[in-house]
Amino acid sequence: MREISNCNTSSFHIHLLSNIIDMNQYPFIKLLIEKNINKKEYDELFNLLEKLDKNYLVQKEEGLINFTSLLVHFAGMLNEKLDPTETILALKKEGYYPSLINEFLAILNDKEPNKRRR
Repeated sequence: MREISNCNTSSFHIHLLSNIIDMNQYPFIKLLIEKNINKKEYDELFNLLEKLDKNYLVQKEEGLINFTSLLVHFAGMLNEKLDPTETILALKKEGYYPSLINEFLAILNDKEPNKRRR
């Protein structure tokens, strides 16, 4: 019974905090809360991002210019509770892995069907 009470208390405290903090300033954290991501899933996401960021830096150093495979890997390994594009946009707004995330966004923007090339 004590665990249920602690869980309810924690949920209540989070609810109170969300009322005093502008959650729009923290879209990634907001996304994790909304999608009910637990600690293990959170750690898995950051392990994935760390690995991809290291691969990105190595590939960039080697002169590669196409990083689509990293984006595909990210999307494929991302927790099914999370949408890849929504997650990338939220990570961007909070400043996580800026080089990697900017590369992902460039790839996504390049894939838009209505984008006009000059």
